[in-house]
Amino acid sequence: MQIHLLRHGTAEDIQAGSSDFGRKLTAAGREEVRHAVKCAGPAVAPTLILTSPFARAMETAEIAAAVVGYTGNIVCTEALVPTAHPDLVWQEIRSRPDESQILLAGHEPLLSQLTAYLLNCPTLQVDMRKATLVRIDIDRFAGKPCGVLKWVLPPDIRAC
Repeated sequence: MQIHLLRHGTAEDIQAGSSDFGRKLTAAGREEVRHAVKCAGPAVAPTLILTSPFARAMETAEIAAAVVGYTGNIVCTEALVPTAHPDLVWQEIRSRPDESQILLAGHEPLLSQLTAYLLNCPTLQVDMRKATLVRIDIDRFAGKPCGVLKWVLPPDIRAC
């Protein structure tokens, strides 16, 4: 299975009296996400998209879906909120072994922790800036994950 981790793009500043949950992407944030997914090209063709229920992650998932032509349902899961534990995401992934590619739209600090967790390398430090896209391949679902890092697409890449 190919797992694509996509951090949301730049979001609005939090306003006094409002919650972090409802913060949306800025115009620049939407373009960051669009650019990242376009740069990956046909390497990203998810059979399932999972997202955090936070507005900026849902927008990120919707943009990614539009760019790659994904027509399935985008599934919200509490396993992808910023404070979740990587094991919860692993349980979500393991419950869908028939998917060939899953795209996960979420936040920091979870996504950098999840990258290390899926690679079975708990001390790995990952710089998961906004609109970073990571691909990890996993071929077994028993026990702890032991994935293979295939690539990291940073948000400021201009070669595509």
